[in-house]
Amino acid sequence: MSAVTKAVAGYDTLTRQLERRLPEGLALVLARLALGGVFWRSGQTKVVEGTWFQLTDTTVELFRTEYAGVPLPPDLAAVLGNAGEQILPILLVAGLFTRGAAVGLLAMTLTIQVFVYPDAWWPDHSLWAALALMLIVRGGGLFSLDALVVGLRRR
Repeated sequence: MSAVTKAVAGYDTLTRQLERRLPEGLALVLARLALGGVFWRSGQTKVVEGTWFQLTDTTVELFRTEYAGVPLPPDLAAVLGNAGEQILPILLVAGLFTRGAAVGLLAMTLTIQVFVYPDAWWPDHSLWAALALMLIVRGGGLFSLDALVVGLRRR
C-alpha cells in the first residue's frame, strides 16, 4: 500500500468518525450558540435594562435614522426586529424549532445586509448566513429539544 493510499484511507476513516452523530451534534450546538449569541447580544442593546421587549428611545430613533432603509414603518420594524432578536436566539440555543429560528435569523441577516449595512457582507453577514444555512440544512442536532421531541414521537 502506497503512502498516498494510506493517507487517503486514514482521511476516509477520520471523515467517517466526524460524520457520526456525536461530533456533528457538538458542532451544531456551537453553531447554535454562536449565531444565537450574536442576535441575543444585539437585542439586549435595544431594550430597557431588565426588560425583554420595552424598547429604548434610542432604539426607536435608530430605526428612524440609521435603519431607515428597511421597507417597514420604523416603529413596526423596531418591534419586529427586537422580537426576532429576543425570541429566535432562545429557540436556537434550546434547539427548539431550530430550522424555523434559523430561517428567521437568515431573513434578518439578509434584511440587514440589503437595507442597512450593504458593505458588511464580509466577514460578518456571510458568517451569520453560513451558520443559519447549516442549521436549516442539518437541524439542531443530537443535543437539541428538536431531537428530544422526535425521539418521543417515535416511541
